[in-house]
Amino acid sequence: MTATELAASHPGAARERTVRWHEVDATALQGRSGLEALVAIRDGATPPPPMAALLGMRIVSLEHGRVVFECDVDSSTDNPLGVTHGGLVCTLADTVCGCAVHSTLPEGTSYTSIDLSVQYLRPVTAASGTLRATGVATKVGRRVAFAEASIVDASGAQVAAGVSSLLVIA
Repeated sequence: MTATELAASHPGAARERTVRWHEVDATALQGRSGLEALVAIRDGATPPPPMAALLGMRIVSLEHGRVVFECDVDSSTDNPLGVTHGGLVCTLADTVCGCAVHSTLPEGTSYTSIDLSVQYLRPVTAASGTLRATGVATKVGRRVAFAEASIVDASGAQVAAGVSSLLVIA
């Protein structure tokens, strides 16, 4: 049975999403500090990463060691229980933790997540509205960095919190 046939056999109309993205061009951000690279993405000078395009994440605010992203929630990310899949919230937490650290790094330095812990505090549904995720770099060392994430729904209620350790790669 095709996805269209499956959707037709269930109540409610089938919905569709078109996703457009650019292939990652790592050279596009060379010669920039982490904060400069994030500003280039926010301002459209460099395309956003494909995952951000897929999930509709966008940069709202940037400063050294602190970032804010938003992500609209709809039923396309629901799990079988009709609640937004925790993976979306986790990806948002990972993104803001990583970008908060990235915003502190000098040119020629990158990072990767070592670990991530997310606490889900309340369910997220399409009715939750736009999620706003804030990431703060709490300590950035020469080899390891630490960051925290807080995610709130459109009403301002906190739906998740996270902490991450990241490897700094010089």
